[in-house]
Amino acid sequence: MAPIIEMKDVSFSYGASSQVALDHVSLSVREGEFVGVIGPAGSGRSTLAAVLSGAIPHHFHGQLYGVTYVQGLDTCEATLTDISSVVGSVLQDIDAQMVASVVEDEMLFGMENFGVPHDQIEQRLVQTLETVGIADLRHREIATLSGGQKQKVAIAAILAMGPRVLVLDEPTAALDPAATQLVYDTLRRINRERGVTVVVMEQKVAMLSEYCDRVMVMDAGKIVFSGAPHEVFAHGEELRRIGCDSPRVTRIYNRLVADGVVPAGSPCLNVSEAEQLIARALGGRETAAAGSAKAAVVSEAALPASSPHAPAPRPKAEGAKPAVSFEDVCFSYPGGGASVQNLELAVYPGELVGVVGQNGAGKTTLTKLLNGLLKPSSGVVTVAGLDTREAPVSRIAAHLSTLFQNPDRQICRETVLDEVAFGLVLTGTPQEEARERAQRVIERFGLPAEEAPFSLSRGQRQKIALASVVVMEPEVIVLDEPTSGLDYRECMTVMETVSEMAERGSAVIMVCHDMEVVSDFAERLVVMAQGRILGRGPTRQVFGEGDLMREASIAPPQVTELSERLARTISPAFAGLSEVDDVVSVVEEMVAR
Repeated sequence: MAPIIEMKDVSFSYGASSQVALDHVSLSVREGEFVGVIGPAGSGRSTLAAVLSGAIPHHFHGQLYGVTYVQGLDTCEATLTDISSVVGSVLQDIDAQMVASVVEDEMLFGMENFGVPHDQIEQRLVQTLETVGIADLRHREIATLSGGQKQKVAIAAILAMGPRVLVLDEPTAALDPAATQLVYDTLRRINRERGVTVVVMEQKVAMLSEYCDRVMVMDAGKIVFSGAPHEVFAHGEELRRIGCDSPRVTRIYNRLVADGVVPAGSPCLNVSEAEQLIARALGGRETAAAGSAKAAVVSEAALPASSPHAPAPRPKAEGAKPAVSFEDVCFSYPGGGASVQNLELAVYPGELVGVVGQNGAGKTTLTKLLNGLLKPSSGVVTVAGLDTREAPVSRIAAHLSTLFQNPDRQICRETVLDEVAFGLVLTGTPQEEARERAQRVIERFGLPAEEAPFSLSRGQRQKIALASVVVMEPEVIVLDEPTSGLDYRECMTVMETVSEMAERGSAVIMVCHDMEVVSDFAERLVVMAQGRILGRGPTRQVFGEGDLMREASIAPPQVTELSERLARTISPAFAGLSEVDDVVSVVEEMVAR
């Protein structure tokens, strides 16, 4: 197909800055393609999205060189309205993109502003809502929608204007796995059935590897790799050096190739491919995934709880009282809406507990009950010995620090240093000591102390908000989506810091939609759905409970799913494994026999 977008030797710097955001970028996007763009923070992905959508040069100004064509139009010569009739964009912050309070009005706003004839509006509105799968939301207030529903409304509102290209910047950063898949299924349907070209900037590499025709990798304003997912993710070591992740099963493939266990070739991108690869490496056995009736399948009841290779969870503090407890806690918002019922939970000093579930499951309500912003309708919430029904929020805050889902809602100072020191000052720490402690944490996170927080990227603002939590050295830490918007390297920095705080005795409660992060760092899981706790237990055990995962609409991490499949089709030695290294070790031991 002919290119619908072409960039020729494009460079861009914001304002009068000498720092280049895009550096001699040339690319073409063919009509009907589904393209994913990955890269570390500061790599230029959001700037690329702005160029593709015409926001550069028409909204963001700076030093622009080269030329960009959208359906043959030079974006410097065409109006933004002309460009927008071809390219529709969906921003990272969906709430900032919404202009109406009701879904129907949001849909009508764009069509009326673009001059769609009135006799066509109703038909186009109905067709678009049906295409995106939200016809039942037409008269709903946007404020009552879940994150995934809002994301689909934003896509529908743009799609109704009839663009030929959709450019999306981190469209699923704050969504749970089920909602993420719904959004990507919607994009694929639009791409295949309506021929809309899709370009998505994203960090969820496993999702991109499944849905995209092509993946581009950016670093320091340049495109360093471009090709089919199997081609790009074969460069695992280079991607890690850049600061990009690969699907976990791809890491297993790369390790087995590096160790000479399997020959180099096309890497695995999904669990089924990895299962087949390992089966071949272990003697060519067919697996259940291949549909072989002869596969040696071990019954689930016969499987051990975990392989001897699986590390034991860290024990809770001996003889310690819970740092946090919920005793039959219920809460309902005035006028209805989401509620939580009969919550029972205890978290001990030194534990890192993950709370998982769909958007709307009650996870954020649980965190607000913890920090005292909400008071239980019945039952008791205790934090560091304080009954939250009686203790003021300020007193609870002396023992508990919270990282909100949106960092912009807790940043209020003019410099990074002042922001990180602010909580200490409020709780009575002398200003000089507060600034010294803040400076040490800022250096640990690699943040610019004297910069204005809102001049920095979304990922850096997330790190600032977390630094303001870490510096308090609280007894209890509550994290609501701590890795949202972070690249792989930033995510590891943040989570290693959080893990260190748990090692030093803080009780950490982490609400997180990234199941890979949860698998890597949480030793215990609490699974929520519809305002209730459905299950709890050691992370590896909970991820292995298929019925529970399905009831909560949670997809287990790739390594967990792979190890359970291998335990049933090849050997119980794989049961309970959740780390790439552990799977590789078992395979290599079995090959060596």
